[in-house]
Amino acid sequence: MSLIHLESSDDPRVSDYTRLTDTALRRLREPAEGMYIAESSKVLRRAVDAGHTPRSFFLAEKWLPDLQDILDRFQEVPAYVGTPDILEAITGFHLHRGALAAMHRPAPLELTGVLAGSRRIAILENIVDHTNIGAIFRSAAALGVDAVLVSPQCADPLYRRAIRVSMGTVFQVPWLRLESWPGALADLRAAGFATAALALEDDSLTLQELGARRFDRLALILGTEGDGLSRSTLAEVDLTVRIPMQRGVDSLNVAAASAVAFWECRVF
Repeated sequence: MSLIHLESSDDPRVSDYTRLTDTALRRLREPAEGMYIAESSKVLRRAVDAGHTPRSFFLAEKWLPDLQDILDRFQEVPAYVGTPDILEAITGFHLHRGALAAMHRPAPLELTGVLAGSRRIAILENIVDHTNIGAIFRSAAALGVDAVLVSPQCADPLYRRAIRVSMGTVFQVPWLRLESWPGALADLRAAGFATAALALEDDSLTLQELGARRFDRLALILGTEGDGLSRSTLAEVDLTVRIPMQRGVDSLNVAAASAVAFWECRVF
């Protein structure tokens, strides 16, 4: 293997791993450079199993045995090893999950192909919290959602926190970033999808009523954490739907709401 022992936190060869705690910087830098960071040996293995290719590994020496088979599989890929202090100085946090890897981003999927192979789709509009993104992907994988589409301003599903919260399921569920929103709703309609937005409108169906309609192809649209879905989106969808609440609660966290909706609208 290409094992490289780090002597200093200033080593330019590990620039992929610098300032990992700077969210604003990383969410701009990583897509632009065609990379993402996989954190923990479990997530790294799921990325590799999904066909993704590492560009380097970054770990403390004690974690070498745990990843020996992966390192042997990618012998030409450099593996940077350092003391916990050096690794923390580079990344900005203590590595307690085993290892990191800088991965090449896969080529973006095409909307036409994703729609052709799907019956249940989730669309995320401007959701910016990476924990919510990861939780939604985990629910999508578990509850039969075929694909996830994200709006242009939505957070990056391949940001390391989103990946970690998803338990690597972001590698299993096909997803793509839409170029036009809500313009893409016309593409879904043309592909035979009914579009249902989770929103508290006067004419909203209950979730049970939506599920009872048994749409063959259905896209569920979820809005941002604070303001919910935009009026322009609500004006274009076929239906709005609400989850009935008790005790004066008007809404759930978007990740929790997604799980409830995915279950109720699953394909039988």
